Amino acid sequence: MDRLEELVNQWIWRQDFWLPPGLTWKDIAEGTADGGRHPVPRDLLLSVPLALGFIALRFVFERVVALPLSRRLGVRDRVWVRVMPVPKLEAFYLQKKQQPSQNDLLVLEKHCGLTPRQIQTWLRHRRNQDRPGNTRKFCEASWRFVFYLMAFSAGLVSLINTPWFWDHRECWRGYPRQVVAEAQYWYYIVELSFYLSLLLCVSVDIKRKELIVQIIHHIATIFLITFSYCANYVRVGTLVMLVHDSSDFLLESAKMFSYAGWRKTCNTLFVVFTAVFLVTRLVVFPFRIIYTAVVDSLDVFPPYSGYYFLNGLLLVLQALHIFWAWLILRMVHKFVFLGKVERDERSDEESEADEEEEDEGGEEEHSCEQKKGAFNSKLVSLADNCVLNNLTNQGRKINSRMPKAR
Repeated sequence: MDRLEELVNQWIWRQDFWLPPGLTWKDIAEGTADGGRHPVPRDLLLSVPLALGFIALRFVFERVVALPLSRRLGVRDRVWVRVMPVPKLEAFYLQKKQQPSQNDLLVLEKHCGLTPRQIQTWLRHRRNQDRPGNTRKFCEASWRFVFYLMAFSAGLVSLINTPWFWDHRECWRGYPRQVVAEAQYWYYIVELSFYLSLLLCVSVDIKRKELIVQIIHHIATIFLITFSYCANYVRVGTLVMLVHDSSDFLLESAKMFSYAGWRKTCNTLFVVFTAVFLVTRLVVFPFRIIYTAVVDSLDVFPPYSGYYFLNGLLLVLQALHIFWAWLILRMVHKFVFLGKVERDERSDEESEADEEEEDEGGEEEHSCEQKKGAFNSKLVSLADNCVLNNLTNQGRKINSRMPKAR
C-alpha cells in the first residue's frame, strides 16, 4: 500500500507541479503538526463510497419523500396519446430519435405503407411517450433543492466567523501552513461526493438542453475541489463552493413550484434567484474570488503550474456562468413582456415539446396573430387525431398481414 501511494505521489501528485517552488507535501504536514488536520490526497478517496451512498439516498428520498410531496402540492403528469405498435417505425425511432429527413420519410413510406403525414404523427406521439412527466422532474429538483439548501446553510455557518470570509486576502496569509478545520474538511468531502454522484447519474437523469455544458461544469468542479484540497487552497475553495450553493437551491425551488403549477410562487422565486445569481456569479465570483486567486496570491508565491491550473478552472466556471446568465436574461425578457416564466431556459430539453405541438409556425408577435395561431393549433390537433385513427387502423392491418410466429 505504501508502495502504491509512493507511485501515485510520484506520477500524479508531483509536488513540483502542484505546489509553489520550494514547497513540498511535508511542509504542509509540518505546518499543521500541532494537532490540526492537514490535507492529504488519500483523504479524498472517501468521496467515492459517499457518492454511491448519495445515489442510494437519492433513490430512497425521491420515492419516500419527494413523491408524496409532489402529490400534496398538486403535481400532475400530462397524459400522452399511446401509439399503435409499428415495428419499422419503432426501429427507426429507437435508432435515431430525431426528426426524419425527406429521404427517411420516403424509405419508411415504402416499408410501412403509410403517408409521410402519418409517419410524422406517429413519431411525434412516440416521442411524447418517452418524455418525463412533471412528477419525475419534481422529484429530481426536490433532491437537489434539499442538498443545496443544507450545503449552503452548513457552509455559511462554518465560514461566517472566519477571517477570510470577510477579507479574501486572508486566504493566503500563512500559506501553505494553514490548518484545515474539521467542518471545512467535511464540507469538501460532501461537496465532492455530491458532484461525483451527479456525474455518475448524468446518463439516467432528465436530459438538459445544455447537457455538454453541464458535464463540463461537473468535471471542472470535481477537478477544482480535488486540486484545491490537495494543494491546501481550502480557504478559497470553500468560498467558491459557498458562492455556487447560494443560488442553486433557489433555482431548484422555483422549478419545484413550476412543476406543481404554483405560478406566482415560481415567479417570485425566479426573481430572487435571478438577483442572487447575477450578483454572486457575475460580481462576487469574478471580482472577489478570482481576483484574490489571480492577484493576491502573487504576494505569497510566484506563478507556477498549479497557479495556472487553478485559475484556468476558475475561468472555465466563469465562462459557464456567463452562458447561464445569458439564458436567465432571456427568461427575464419573457417574464417582463409576457408576465410569467414560460419555461426554464436551463431546464430539460423536453420542455420544447409544447413549442413543437402548440406553435409549429413559430412565436406570434401580436395578440391577433396569437389567436390565429391557437386556432390553427386546434385544427392541427383535430387533424392529428384523424390521422392517428387512420394510422391505428393501418397498423392493425400491417400487423394482421405479418406471419404468425409458430
